[in-house]
Amino acid sequence: MAIDPDPHPQLTVYYDAACPRCVADRARYERLAGARAAAVRWIDVNGAAALLRARGIDAGEALRALHVEDARGVVLRGLDAYAALMARVPSLRPLGWILRLPVMRALLTALYRRSVMRRLRRQGRA
Repeated sequence: MAIDPDPHPQLTVYYDAACPRCVADRARYERLAGARAAAVRWIDVNGAAALLRARGIDAGEALRALHVEDARGVVLRGLDAYAALMARVPSLRPLGWILRLPVMRALLTALYRRSVMRRLRRQGRA
């Protein structure tokens, strides 16, 4: 039986690099992930409509929710995307688990959507 040399294959994160909070969150994640951060490729969704379309991601939705694609090509959105990222970092795993709880998921999804839409309106990109 072959052993997978990397238990955490590459993830591709589609994020809004025009969002200061998103950029800060990326930097915080990379700091906490340490060497594991090298297995994450970050793609700015701004100006990447053709790439997003090829991956089955709506460009408008990519601005409104984080998208993560795993090594098999499965695209996760919103809180599922955050949970997938957090699962790779031991100190963030408990938070990722909490995000998946049904009650927390519903509440946090609503708060996240409202926060993102407020930011996009403030930036004139809604």
